[in-house]
Amino acid sequence: MNLNATLFAQFVVFFILAGFTMKFVWPPLMKALDERAEKIASGLAAADRGKAEMAAAEKRAQAELATARDEGQKRIGDAEKRAAAIIDDAKKTASEEAARIIASAKAEAEQQVVRAREELRGQVATLAVRGAEQILKREVNAAAHADLLSQLSVEL
Repeated sequence: MNLNATLFAQFVVFFILAGFTMKFVWPPLMKALDERAEKIASGLAAADRGKAEMAAAEKRAQAELATARDEGQKRIGDAEKRAAAIIDDAKKTASEEAARIIASAKAEAEQQVVRAREELRGQVATLAVRGAEQILKREVNAAAHADLLSQLSVEL
């Protein structure tokens, strides 16, 4: 019986140890394992949220880039239109200035022609008087014949 008593004592000690372990050791161990599982699960959930947030942020960044690109193209188009308008205004201003200069030059030329005609009339009148003097072999009095000379200059 010695063997049976020893086996029985070992069973009793084993069950006491198992009971003690189940009552005092197992719950904190299970609690620690559960907490660790929760931490792992929350870490995985946070990683998934981070991936989702990263994807959303990447989409927002792409949208912002597209918006900035579109706005840049719009500004370039506006600048090109403005440059074309400025060039057209400059061409118009240059054309107006050229027309004004041409008109001024024409007026100046006409004035010079009128002055040249007047000078020429005066010279022709003087030559006519000298010619008449020589024909008549006497001096014509210019003061006395002023009306005749002015009429002659108008006719010329």
